[in-house]
Amino acid sequence: MTPLPSPQQLRYLLALTEHQHFGRAAEACAVTQSTLSAGILALERQLDARLLERDAGKRVVFTALGREIAARARAALRSLEAVAEAAATARAPMSGALRLGVIPTIGPFLLPRLMPALRQSYPRLRLYLREDTTDRLVAQLNDGRLDLLLLALPCASAGADTVKLARDAFFAALPPGHGLAARDTVPAAALQTEHLLLLEDGHCLRDHALEVCGFARGEGPARDPAEPDGFAATSLHTLVQMVAGGLGVTLLPRIAVQAGIAAGTGLVLRPLAGAGGWRTLGLAWRSQSPREGEYRALVPLMAQVAGPHAA
Repeated sequence: MTPLPSPQQLRYLLALTEHQHFGRAAEACAVTQSTLSAGILALERQLDARLLERDAGKRVVFTALGREIAARARAALRSLEAVAEAAATARAPMSGALRLGVIPTIGPFLLPRLMPALRQSYPRLRLYLREDTTDRLVAQLNDGRLDLLLLALPCASAGADTVKLARDAFFAALPPGHGLAARDTVPAAALQTEHLLLLEDGHCLRDHALEVCGFARGEGPARDPAEPDGFAATSLHTLVQMVAGGLGVTLLPRIAVQAGIAAGTGLVLRPLAGAGGWRTLGLAWRSQSPREGEYRALVPLMAQVAGPHAA
């Protein structure tokens, strides 16, 4: 029988892949650097294969085979974890750790209502949160570092199953005295001629806002010549302050408006007129996850929490 690598050896290899440094990888694995190095050497001897370039000095350089083995190790560990998860789910559904990733344009506004509801309904569920951009969260989901994502759909989530929770309508945020402020609703197309302030690249809300306003893919709003090159906001709170300062207009999702993001700023908030003036809140998890039944069981509660604020 072919001797198989141990899960711990594979974890050492993946930690080294992620951190590209023996010391940091050892720290992440809670072992000494010598222990991790010995584990990698033992793995190479067991496989009779060279995984690292030994003449690269202190740099961590994987061979082509080393990169392939690391990719297969990630899939193997994910399968092993699925075995344990399936058994744990059968013993005690809706309990234990759940690693939830959430995007920054949802987390601060929905989680304050969602967390108490989850604690009350599922007191044995321990929720660990990670806030990041969609691309990074999807990568962590695929790597097995996260279990479930709360994000805006559609998104690039190959290898994941998704389910819709609720619509989250957009509001035009206008400075006091703006010409569009006299309207009860604002046509999205009217914002094409405005200085539209957006989040920086990497935030899916930027793409959703451009799409709602009718900009073609790769196209964007006109930039104020006085605006610094490459300048964009990193949060919705920053966008609100920029609009309040008279620098332009923006779009805000209803969950942020209902959470009071514009309170005390004097901004005029108007719903967008016409069809398509919203984004969709949803969940994503790895396809064929043994906990899929649990994730789907969360949908009604999460949709109820999001729904009244995301018509």
